[in-house]
Amino acid sequence: MSLSTLVAGVEARASSVPADAVSTPTGLALSLPSIGASGLADALPVLALGAWFKHAACLLADGRAQFGPNLGDLDNADACRAVEPAALALLAQAAAPVRAIAHDLHPDFHSTRVACALAARLGVPAIGVQHHHAHVGAVLAEHGRFDARPVLGLALDGVGLGTDGEAWGGELLWVAGGEFVRLGHLRPLRLPGGDRAAREPWRMAAAVLHADGRGDEIAHRFSGQPAAAMLAQVLARPALCPPTSSLGRHFDAAAGLLGLCEVMQDEAEAAIALERLAASTAAPELAPGDWRIRCGGDALHGAPDAARAGAEREASEVPGARADCGAPDAPWAAPAPTGAHPGASAPPPGSALELDLHPLLLRLADEPDAARGAARFQATLAAALVHWVEAARRRTDCATVVLSGGCLHNRLLADALHTALPARGFEVLGARRLSPGDAGLALGQAWVAMHRTPCPPL
Repeated sequence: MSLSTLVAGVEARASSVPADAVSTPTGLALSLPSIGASGLADALPVLALGAWFKHAACLLADGRAQFGPNLGDLDNADACRAVEPAALALLAQAAAPVRAIAHDLHPDFHSTRVACALAARLGVPAIGVQHHHAHVGAVLAEHGRFDARPVLGLALDGVGLGTDGEAWGGELLWVAGGEFVRLGHLRPLRLPGGDRAAREPWRMAAAVLHADGRGDEIAHRFSGQPAAAMLAQVLARPALCPPTSSLGRHFDAAAGLLGLCEVMQDEAEAAIALERLAASTAAPELAPGDWRIRCGGDALHGAPDAARAGAEREASEVPGARADCGAPDAPWAAPAPTGAHPGASAPPPGSALELDLHPLLLRLADEPDAARGAARFQATLAAALVHWVEAARRRTDCATVVLSGGCLHNRLLADALHTALPARGFEVLGARRLSPGDAGLALGQAWVAMHRTPCPPL
């Protein structure tokens, strides 16, 4: 099963183009600020071939990001045929030869194949970049952060291939230039029927019920769905239900459990319905225990050969409204800025921070008032994410957090995080001129690739 068709993330609403962004015959062009003591953005022209959804390539050079046209999703022949010509048009604009071509980790994406072919033709490296690492990098590039000072990255979307081959989408990362550590992730949900679960929120709701031993409710609760009678049997077969840490799928599960949307006709329909209903309703008081943080193992991820295995998973649970994880790891010193080279010391393998939202979803399963349930989901999610980030700060001593990913199109969530995190002493960076979703992802791929490409001799 192709991960490219697993999940359509919560990335439906395109951000408006601000006045200081320039529209060109090719695509969006941005002049990037120069913050920090690094000439990296001027020294290394890099081409990046973007995402599967809302595909747009990006040339990063001379303090400027030049995007190609938005070709849409790479699930049709016309879009795929346009990928290489659009990339070549950007290459023709480069004042100097590009030093690398960046692409998604997924080997089956058409953009990956084009990137590798172009790199071979030009004799430059083809650099695979993990999807959520790129999301964080895009925001850092937009803010002119071209050094490798560590930050925390909260990357929240529908799907991106992880370095373990699984579908990621609710990620807490430590990022230092070309390296990242997966500090934490959302407790995975099962995708019953694989890619169909991305289009049918009732399936995600059923997965939550089944995980809690309530699979016998599925057929009755979703009696209008022909497959409902057999879905418990499907969920009992893990090979048919790959896991995902996607926050987008958590939105779908919540909407399905509240009866807001069983089958989507439009992209992100379930998440949008949930947000709209929550926006019109006062949030109830948060309930203790609606979320938990669990501790487990983590691993270093940067260049493929830099990965190192995490410690064995040993879980301890922390109920909602607490951000501790049992006995905290000894704090490690934040590394000094390292300029253009990713030499910062990563946190050692230890306990991963898994955010478990299943208690919240199960509460929604028994909520008779959909509006109150929607407001509870939005408010509890924001509070849980804030505590999650605070737990990561205690572990890493990082106080800068980057908010990225298509789920940040949800204004209730974005506004709550942008309010609560600074109040707790964080510097918060978010997308400003670019979309936080996949439309701007190529800029982040290029940012990561710059850090992994040797600087040319002076």
